[in-house]
Amino acid sequence: MKVLKFGGTSVGSPERIKNVSTLINDGNKQIVVLSAMSGTTNSLVEISDYYYKGNSDAAAQLILSLEQKYNGVIEELLKTDTIRNKAHEIVGNEFNAIRSFANKQFNLACEKSILARGEIISTNLVQLYHEEVGIPSVLLNALDFMRVDADGEPILAEIESRIQKVLSQYPHTTLFITQGFICVNPNEEIDNLKRGGSDYSATLIGAAIQASEVEIWTDIDGVHNNDPRIVKNTYPIAELSFDEAAELAYFGAKILHPSTVLPAKVKNIPVLLKNTMEPKAKGTTISNKSVGKGIKAVAAKDGLTAVKIKSGRMLLAYGFLRKVFEIFENYKTPIDMITTSEVAISLTIDKTDYLAQITEELKALGSVDIDKDQTIVCIVGNLINEEQGYAADVLQALRTIPVRMISYGGSKHNISILVESKYKEQALIALNDNLFKK
Repeated sequence: MKVLKFGGTSVGSPERIKNVSTLINDGNKQIVVLSAMSGTTNSLVEISDYYYKGNSDAAAQLILSLEQKYNGVIEELLKTDTIRNKAHEIVGNEFNAIRSFANKQFNLACEKSILARGEIISTNLVQLYHEEVGIPSVLLNALDFMRVDADGEPILAEIESRIQKVLSQYPHTTLFITQGFICVNPNEEIDNLKRGGSDYSATLIGAAIQASEVEIWTDIDGVHNNDPRIVKNTYPIAELSFDEAAELAYFGAKILHPSTVLPAKVKNIPVLLKNTMEPKAKGTTISNKSVGKGIKAVAAKDGLTAVKIKSGRMLLAYGFLRKVFEIFENYKTPIDMITTSEVAISLTIDKTDYLAQITEELKALGSVDIDKDQTIVCIVGNLINEEQGYAADVLQALRTIPVRMISYGGSKHNISILVESKYKEQALIALNDNLFKK
């Protein structure tokens, strides 16, 4: 059995829903994971923001506008009165559920319940379209099997046992439809795998059923060697290893959610990135194979803050790094990148909720400098070997750009460079011109 995931743009209109249905109606046994229609989650976030502010009237206007949009989709997608009426009833019930939060004490659990509605609506519309045109499929409720722990981490063993139990009820079914992104937490509340989490849902489900492969369908033909929004004439990479893909996803490649690769890597399930608009394009295959040597791609992650701790007490001392890391751990603030010298540590974070408190505690260890608006530029490939010094090529390409930090050697697949965000585009273009145009 395969798992196929389609993003919001892939199901973003009645025409695209029909195209997706054609793609998946091929007789193969598969579970299809769907996102909300494009733009829906942003609207639901905006509605939630109004509820937080106690502005139920503004929320009501947005809800009505979004509901009218979906009623238009129903009229265009479905032609049979019976099926169309059923769709209007389902969509109406979901929007009434969103309206029910008006004038209540609004909290995070309420918001997560609202955000789940997009995926619930999109999967119901696809299932009803299948019912109308005679495509045999079964709609599965992801809330019946997707489970996370108190820290929001998926519980794969529980997901596996629950989904196997659900699937056993349909021994002769070959096509299943379910929601991405949404799940249930230990309090039995609706939760989610954060933005972009439908990719993660797909590989978690793939791992749980030991799928033959996971296909992630978007509106771009695979992972590109650089950011196509900034650099001209980029191209898709045919093959990446799990480690290379994980580096690119974490450090800014928008096509892939950062957590996606791990479940597939653990169960050794290939992940294919495909283009819904060009289904015959080869795309990118991610597997346990490390194909080729050298630099394959460049990605960038914005919104970083650099923290530098300088102290004479570091010299020949032990335990200093532990004290620094414990401060970040106490505030649950992950560190992205780190470099050290005899008397200083430089590191980066992207979560700054507790930056003031962290800075105050670090001052007990030494002087602290903070630089905001930083970008990590990540150069990915099979880089560390005895034949060639790829780091020299990277530094030569960036010779005219001020570099704040360099990290190399922690992984054989990654060279990370920290620059001020104002130099990001210049850095990506320079790397492209020097590394990929020889």
